[in-house]
Parts: sequence; C-alpha cells; structure tokens
Amino acid sequence: MQRPAYQEKDSNMSKTIAFIGLGIMGLPMAKNLVSAGFAVRGYNRSPEKAAALAKAGGHAAGSVAEAVDGADVIITMVPDSPDVEAVLTGDDGILAHAKAGAYWIDNSTIRPDVAKSLSAQAVEKGLKPLDAPVSGGEAGAINGALSIMVGGEQADFDAVSDVFDAVGKTIVLVGPSGSGQTVKAANQLIVAGNIELLAEAVVFLEAYGVETGSALQVLGGGLAGSKVLDQKGQKMLDRSFDPGFRLELHHKDMGIVTAAAREAGVAIPLGSAVAQLVASTVQQGNGGLDHSGLFTVVEQLSGKNRD
Repeated sequence: MQRPAYQEKDSNMSKTIAFIGLGIMGLPMAKNLVSAGFAVRGYNRSPEKAAALAKAGGHAAGSVAEAVDGADVIITMVPDSPDVEAVLTGDDGILAHAKAGAYWIDNSTIRPDVAKSLSAQAVEKGLKPLDAPVSGGEAGAINGALSIMVGGEQADFDAVSDVFDAVGKTIVLVGPSGSGQTVKAANQLIVAGNIELLAEAVVFLEAYGVETGSALQVLGGGLAGSKVLDQKGQKMLDRSFDPGFRLELHHKDMGIVTAAAREAGVAIPLGSAVAQLVASTVQQGNGGLDHSGLFTVVEQLSGKNRD
C-alpha cells in the first residue's frame, strides 16, 4: 500500500536514526531527516561526509558501532550486496551493536536473495528489517522526492512511515522481505533501456542535422516523453556526464537484473543487450560517468564520436 502525504510529527526528535553511507544519495537523505526533526548520527568511510552532516545539524559518528548504539532506526545506503553484509554482520556492525527492537531500513540496491537472507539474520537478532531501495537519483534525494519500494512487514512499514516520508514522495509496500529489491531491479531494467533508446534517438537526430533541443522538447510532450528524457536528454546534448548515478553502479544493478531473470527463467532480450552495452562502457573506463554516459558507447558504435 502507498503511504499518505507526509505530515511532520512533533515526536520526531525522540526518534534517533543511525545513517550508514553518506554518498551522493545518502548525504542529502540524511540531511532531510535532520530537517524533519530527527536526531541523526551519520557514519561514512570518508569522514568528510560525516562532517558535512554534522554541519547540517546531525552528528558525525566515528564507527558503525557508535552510530547504531541505542538508535531506534538504522538506515544503510551503501553500494553493493557485500557492503551491506559487512555493515550488518561485521564485528563493528549492526547486529553486534544495535538494540533489540530497532528498525533496520536498507536503502541500498542489492540482490533480492541477499536481502531476504540478511533480513532473516536481522530478525533472529531481534531487529525489524525493511529492504527499501530508492529511485529518483541525486535530485530526488536532495528534494526529498524519492520513490521507495519496500519489502517487509506491514506493521514495521507503518511504524517508520515518518522516516520514509521525510526522504520520499512515492512510498509503497510491495511485498515481504526481498520484494523491494525485486521491484528495484525492474526499475533499473526500465531506466537502462530508456537511457539506451534516448541515446540512440539523439545520435539519429544529430545525423540528420535536426535541431535536437527542439526535437527533444516535442518528443517529451508525446508518448515518447519520460523522466529519463526530461532529466538526461540535455546531458547527452551537452556531453556533460557529471554523475548523479554512476554507470558502474548501474552496471552492478544490471548484473542483479540478469541474474534474477535467469533464476526465474524469464527472457529479457533487450535488457540483456543493454546490460552488455553498460558493461562495455564501464570497461572503457567510463564507470564514473553518470549513467546517461551510456550515450558515449552509442556514439562510438555509430562512428559519430566528436573526439
């Protein structure tokens, strides 16, 4: 079910949140939680990110253990399945130092089977887990407008609704543990396909000398319109690929999609082709580009690279 619109609660300050992973997405999310009135302790392997949170009114923790000690809600936002597992099960980790009854929200994007396994371990230790990957990129994180797909128990989902509402706009419980990650995999499949086709369309338009800015404007007003076109089209026209979401992370996500599809016996022919193109772009050393940088490999294949 979808949450109602956010209403700030006077009790927010009584809820302490540990936020592990203050990267491109995590830091603005943690700042939004501070702005909503929560007491937020942040930890990041690069201490300057935790210092930035402290400057915004949070607390910089020196370790995972310090961050989670006594926290009511623990949020993880780290790159991949092994990172989540390390933060959860390490000697300095969540299971070793969190209080019983704490809610653990994993906003990372990881494999659905890993999410289910880690959730079961968390339950055994008395925690209440929710796998809750997000979509919306850096802009959505900054604006508190993320889409959040959540797997877990209804009661746990309801209990932390104020936390979700502080960072997201569309928040939906999609099923039991692991379901959030499954829906996120589908999201990443759709986004990658849209980016690839947008890149092909831009190269096609440029080959015919069309005024591309005007072309994308009119395409965006019809059935071809999408958030991908709105947010990534100009980046392609400008060849400006500063990362909002890095290609190396989308490469990781496409690996999750293709593996899960094989396990389910599902054919994703276009998705598999796009996954190969994403992999090729990363292998060329462009993993640090925004995922709209998939455009670079389309240019190369078309012989249109401006370099």
